[in-house]
Amino acid sequence: MKVSRDLLIEVTTLQKDEYVTRARQILRDDIYREIYITDEKGNLTGMIDITDVLKVTDTRSNVTISGFIRDAPSVCLETTLEEVGSIIFRAGTDSSAVLRENGTFIGVILFRDLFPVLVSRHEITGIVADVMTRNVICSESDESIQKVYSRIVESGYTSLPVISRRKLIGIVSRRDLIENGSIRQSLGNSTRTSISRVMTTPVISTTPDARVSDAAGILVAHDVSRIPVVDDGDVIGILDRHDVLKNLVK
Repeated sequence: MKVSRDLLIEVTTLQKDEYVTRARQILRDDIYREIYITDEKGNLTGMIDITDVLKVTDTRSNVTISGFIRDAPSVCLETTLEEVGSIIFRAGTDSSAVLRENGTFIGVILFRDLFPVLVSRHEITGIVADVMTRNVICSESDESIQKVYSRIVESGYTSLPVISRRKLIGIVSRRDLIENGSIRQSLGNSTRTSISRVMTTPVISTTPDARVSDAAGILVAHDVSRIPVVDDGDVIGILDRHDVLKNLVK
């Protein structure tokens, strides 16, 4: 049976006195949503995530990451993948640190790598309506990038559906806001660029009566963390990897 060491990958770590701009560079260039913080001896001290990085918009800043560090989940090399899933679920993160017995940081397990394994190992029952998150935060297509940016930072969500006349027409993610240089320029001046200019379309979605197992297959096949749940064009929910994991953990 596979354990933590089988999905372990090496990642770049930072120390608490490094700048937020350095963290943003790493998150923009790599696939990670979280960066782990270690001390001079290589021991884990915490983590910073992509939402924290979005709070600092200046391209040049002397703000350090020390004020954004939060507790980080961790496992050992022989932890079962099911237990890793439970730890990530409880922490609400997209990864977990892997430590040696002495607390030294080795690497991480990404939820995106773990999720397909857990889905393939377990029977997933129920329909999407039973496990999806309701009361969805959306953005109107004519809203400015600045306004949507603030909403993503405040909500902490990885992405927001974009609607027009209550119908789903696109989606915008936190990574879109970091990777796109023109977006960062819009955030730094008074230019009013609408979110429809940078949203992703068409949108991968599911329906409330779809089987959770089928929706989980969509998440795996497209390697996305969350998809809108749509009924007759209206967004009525969101299904993400953690919603499916909650079903598995139970």
